Amino acid sequence: MSARNILLLSSSRVHGYEYLEYAQKDINNLFRKNNVSKVLFIPYALKDHDKYLATVESVLSKWGYDVQGIHKGDPKTLVEHAEAIFIGGGNTFVLLKALYDHGLVELIRHRVLHEGIPYLGSSAGTNVATKSIATTNDMPIVYPPSFEGLQLVPFNINPHYIDHDPTSKHKGETREERILQYQELSHAGIVIGLREGCTLLIEGNSMILKGLSRSRLFIPGKSPEEIEVDTDLSYLL
Repeated sequence: MSARNILLLSSSRVHGYEYLEYAQKDINNLFRKNNVSKVLFIPYALKDHDKYLATVESVLSKWGYDVQGIHKGDPKTLVEHAEAIFIGGGNTFVLLKALYDHGLVELIRHRVLHEGIPYLGSSAGTNVATKSIATTNDMPIVYPPSFEGLQLVPFNINPHYIDHDPTSKHKGETREERILQYQELSHAGIVIGLREGCTLLIEGNSMILKGLSRSRLFIPGKSPEEIEVDTDLSYLL
């Protein structure tokens, strides 16, 4: 797995920042270090692919990258020749089903893990990069053939992780309780709760928490713990 060049964002929009702005430095470092000039964008998580592409293109083009939408050509051919892949947010179930329907899961996995092309994921694009989408916050509005993700990393992520508000009168389960319930299953593993503005940078066998704030680490059989920005999490790989 030494070929990995991956940046996983909790979200693309963070309060006080423009689209992708909070992660601009890390995105540019990822792409420029790997001599990327053209980015293949996969907009499958939202219905209006052209509108989504235009949003991404308006930002990345200003940063010096050409952006191509996967829906503009043959998906497999475009992935096979991509310099870098960016999968954006939306509905995780819709996204994963589309990746399976187009026969892209194994292909993307191979290109990222064995050929080292950079992978940028945000929200749903981060969810599908992991072991499975079992810890997404999204509604299961379609049926992918499997919950198994791209498996670029050997754990799950909960993007947009939020903490319990002690002043709230809401009596439903907290996000932490939901994750702990998931980990009661024998096949469940590690989950990282990425708060807004948090990112994970994976380079080869190294992984570091980056971004604007701490995240929450859930290891089965242990109490959840806080992880600070710049923490080395390579041991989770």
